[in-house]
Amino acid sequence: MEQVFAPWRIEWVEREEQNEDVDCVFCEYPEREDARDHLVVARSEHATVMLNNYPYNPGHCMVIPDAHTGEYTDLGEAELLDHARLKQATFDALDAALNPDGFNAGLNLGGGAAGGSIDDHLHTHVVPRWSGDTNFMPVVGDTKVIVEALDDTYDRLHEAFLSREGASEGASGAVVLDFD
Repeated sequence: MEQVFAPWRIEWVEREEQNEDVDCVFCEYPEREDARDHLVVARSEHATVMLNNYPYNPGHCMVIPDAHTGEYTDLGEAELLDHARLKQATFDALDAALNPDGFNAGLNLGGGAAGGSIDDHLHTHVVPRWSGDTNFMPVVGDTKVIVEALDDTYDRLHEAFLSREGASEGASGAVVLDFD
């Protein structure tokens, strides 16, 4: 069995400040006025795309249903379809913005161990991958090299979402996608 070690993630797991001023970042950040400050890149009718604060790679984002639940079976048909469509749009936008060789995508749901620090609001991580994107630094140097600043990634991904047919920029600055 192969094992993937990500020792740099312990900073996120053990951090002291856990958004104490916010009940749920996935519920509250998409509603705030400045999408960029909260890494909210795009929205659809029932879901949101946010960049990850502690990315594994540039472009690491999450596709998050609006419904505050940790149970996938709680999502209705419209929410499931919208979440799936926004994931497709996210893959397309990441392809256009960053040209990765592939993706890892995984759904965090149903409990604390699965959701990192957010255990009661399911979300899908989408991590762009490039051939050779891992190296000796995390293992030998206990350091993960992220080759692009979050602000730069935000700009590239925002532009890629905005270039989609029917996309517009919302009042908060997030791209609004209409799948109808």
